[in-house]
Amino acid sequence: MEVDLIFKIAAIGILVAVLNQLLIRSGREEQAMMTTLAGLIVVLMMIIDQINVLFGTIKSVFQL
Repeated sequence: MEVDLIFKIAAIGILVAVLNQLLIRSGREEQAMMTTLAGLIVVLMMIIDQINVLFGTIKSVFQL
């Protein structure tokens, strides 16, 4: 796993946490929840790409 990917996920997490707190304090709980879900979806899409690479590597190692 690349170190850059870990930093990207951490940066997204920090950004989403800050936006979440700002939106909650301004009384927009629904938008805060949507921001959190959007951040989660972005991170999951990044991880799915890496899982695809992992399965490709496993298939090539075991010649499946």
